[in-house]
Amino acid sequence: MNIILRHKGWTWGFRSTVMLYFVLLVILPLLGVYYHSFSLGFHSLIESLSDPIAWKSVLLTLELAIFSTLINVVVGTMIGWVLVRYQFPGKAFLNSLVDLPFALPTAVGGLMILLLLGPGSLIGSAAESLGFEIVFHQPAIVIAMVFVTFPFVIRAVQPLLEELEPSEEEAARTLGASGPRVFFKVILPSMLPGMISGGMLAFSRAMAEFGAVVLVAGNIPGRTLIASVFIYGEVESDNTAGAAAVSILLLTLSFTVLWLINWVQSKGKTI
Repeated sequence: MNIILRHKGWTWGFRSTVMLYFVLLVILPLLGVYYHSFSLGFHSLIESLSDPIAWKSVLLTLELAIFSTLINVVVGTMIGWVLVRYQFPGKAFLNSLVDLPFALPTAVGGLMILLLLGPGSLIGSAAESLGFEIVFHQPAIVIAMVFVTFPFVIRAVQPLLEELEPSEEEAARTLGASGPRVFFKVILPSMLPGMISGGMLAFSRAMAEFGAVVLVAGNIPGRTLIASVFIYGEVESDNTAGAAAVSILLLTLSFTVLWLINWVQSKGKTI
């Protein structure tokens, strides 16, 4: 009996500690942002969000995040396919490099893009000679978003491809299905949940990116000023209400994306 009581007490204490940690680290900061946003009244919140610079920064963030996500879904699926289906020298090294954006500080990623594509670089000079610039314009923001969200789709697609039974493809080919038909009817449906969930994670992460983007964006309102940099500028200008208003908009979008990811994953498990 004493052993059972001690086990129950330890379990209760462990769960309470985890929940307390979760509340202090996640719940309270989120509630603080929402509280501060509504503390001055709903009218003040709408007024902050109605600021042309604010909503243009949000719209630009959504536009560029969607574009970078589409790139990651296509390229990430291709890379995941190669890493699972092919054997070649350096495969293990390439597979380890996929997770580099997770380990690398995002500011370092932005500096890499700046040095590689900036005005004084070889690629940047070549682009200028052709009449366009990369850094301090929207292409640099997309490149930064793609870099920091690069692993999500790859790591979501890889296990699904590894779990796919070769016998299913062989059966389809035996029945006379062509290569493209096997891909679209057998392989693609198996990869689709990973492509969708990985793409959603990449989209959510791209919306929140700051470190890599702030170094390569021109921060011009309506053209290169994205939401995270706008929030930073509002805090620096001591306008925390405006920063909180845009923050809760991004938080709400992120919560919606996370809910959709869980829904897609639960649907994938039931299929």
